[in-house]
Amino acid sequence: MFLPMRLISVMTPCFNEEGNAREMYEAVKAIFAKLPQYRYEHIFIDNGSKDRTAIILRELAAQDKNVKVILNTRNFGHVRSGYHALLQARGDAAVVLACDFQDPPEFIPEFLRRWEDGSKIVLGVKESAEESGFFYALRGRYYKTLARIADIELVQQVTGFGLYDQAVLEALRKIDDPYPYFRGLIAEIGYEPSLVPFRQAARKRGISSQNFYTLYDLAFLGIVNHSKVPLRLATMSGFALAIVSLLVAFGYLAAKLLFWNQFTLGIAPILIGFFFLTAVQLFFIGIVGEYIGAIYTQVRHHPHVFEKDRINF
Repeated sequence: MFLPMRLISVMTPCFNEEGNAREMYEAVKAIFAKLPQYRYEHIFIDNGSKDRTAIILRELAAQDKNVKVILNTRNFGHVRSGYHALLQARGDAAVVLACDFQDPPEFIPEFLRRWEDGSKIVLGVKESAEESGFFYALRGRYYKTLARIADIELVQQVTGFGLYDQAVLEALRKIDDPYPYFRGLIAEIGYEPSLVPFRQAARKRGISSQNFYTLYDLAFLGIVNHSKVPLRLATMSGFALAIVSLLVAFGYLAAKLLFWNQFTLGIAPILIGFFFLTAVQLFFIGIVGEYIGAIYTQVRHHPHVFEKDRINF
């Protein structure tokens, strides 16, 4: 009986990637030329680039119908844009591949092999990276902390680079999260991932769009979406500080009654205590604010992006 060739979707998010987009297209095309048992589509989503990225993508789509392009009306952030494009994939499986070559496309055949062996999710796991040792260690510490406090079992040192069966994508569509922490959602679905270690290279060309704010946003997104520990910590800290304050008050009263003329507290301990308690309050108010902000985003439930154009769909 004749079986149709299975379709593989490759999703590549772009923002100011004029130096990498064409080369990434060529790399993926060359890989699938050696995999004649598969058909493929290469979905690029441009997140409001300010350079020639959109022009290059239009040219690629005009010359190759395997290339599908989504052009956003503006920059909607890397969290929403790439996730939106992934949900448009209609292949039997989808591969997520960054445009800057930090995700090595030569791993696609290995991903497909593990998928054929039955894995619904295949994840690339960073075992090292060409970046500052300090930032790599800091990122590793964050992953360990999140894995410890999360309500689900998270795989550490994953970026989203990997392969996802269409069954996984269909589950993501049912969740319908307007501002998703992708790694957390993959863990929520529950399929056991197959892990492929790789060394993350430096960007091939261009400058990363990541900055302190985007990294901070992603870090807290993972925490507030998948852990209640900070809220519980705020409650327990408030209770503990209340007990300590009560004990200090009783101690001060006893000392004053016993040594009425000799005992004087002074202004310094009062100021130090005041500023300490104020700092603790502000910190936990900020934590609560992060959770409220996440709730607000969920309630608004805006689309992930608004599209200006889509080509070859």
